[in-house]
Amino acid sequence: MSRFSTTLARLAKTIESRKTADPESSYTAQLLSQGVERAAKKLGEESVEVVIAAVQRDKDGLAAESADLIYHWLVLLAAAGVSLDDVASWLESREGRSGLEEKAWRGHAP
Repeated sequence: MSRFSTTLARLAKTIESRKTADPESSYTAQLLSQGVERAAKKLGEESVEVVIAAVQRDKDGLAAESADLIYHWLVLLAAAGVSLDDVASWLESREGRSGLEEKAWRGHAP
């Protein structure tokens, strides 16, 4: 297992445990208590910051903002009740298919 996947799994587990934490003592618990809409808004804000860092060719900034983006993505998944295994299933279903084939398939999917 890579360092990234280990860290990602550990962070997802921590976020999941914050679902029952006191929002007064945990930023993650605050986000989760505010629901999917708030978590989605924060993910959008972080996405913009990632794009800005990339366009500015700020390598350290891009890494830091990517960490924020991934954290907020995991919070959104937790708030929405979507697991990393759910995401992995979709990724696995796309293996062996070119990006162009995937786009064509999604365009015709029900």
